[in-house]
Amino acid sequence: MFFNKLNCGIVVGMLCFTTLVAQAQTTETAPSNPHVRLGQKALIDGDFKAAATHLQKALPAEAGDPDVMYMLGYSHYQIGEYRKALDAFGKVIQLRPDHESAYYYRGKANNILAVQTETKISSGNREKMLNTAIADYTKAIDLNNGDVKYYQNRGIAYRDLGILRGTAGTANYDKVVATEAYDKSIVDFEQVLAMTPGKKDIQTEIRKAKVYRDNLK
Repeated sequence: MFFNKLNCGIVVGMLCFTTLVAQAQTTETAPSNPHVRLGQKALIDGDFKAAATHLQKALPAEAGDPDVMYMLGYSHYQIGEYRKALDAFGKVIQLRPDHESAYYYRGKANNILAVQTETKISSGNREKMLNTAIADYTKAIDLNNGDVKYYQNRGIAYRDLGILRGTAGTANYDKVVATEAYDKSIVDFEQVLAMTPGKKDIQTEIRKAKVYRDNLK
């Protein structure tokens, strides 16, 4: 199916995504479900809200199609409906356990939710979300260890876990856990530099993680 090989960089991801959709419409049989066709068109146009609406209407008839569920999850993700994205990507993974991009975006959605300060989420649930994100990035790496963004985002998740568990004065403070999280974050960021030398933003992240780690009380 046309999203099996979706493996785009962070910056060019949308361009790659819409290109694959367009190619799918010309190289494969067009979807018979009109809502799926409308959803695909909306994705190409960058109208993610409309895409989510159309693709949602394609359910439950198309709920067993991992491509449709992936497009739905991607659309929800792009408009900030992260919990709905989690549900859709979870169904993609049930249908296609080797779908690395679904693991990646499910990880990103969990990470975003875990660090949102405006939402009332317990520290325990935030930690659970971060650990789930880390597990998803790890699975994506297992499926494709050559994609640098998997390491970069896992490094971010480890860093966020270090911040969560390393904030002095909070009920869940644990220096050992926080130190381990920062150490793993640094390892992932160093892997990013090994794969893409000279990235100043990653060099900055490494310095910050070391400062955070070394200043734990």
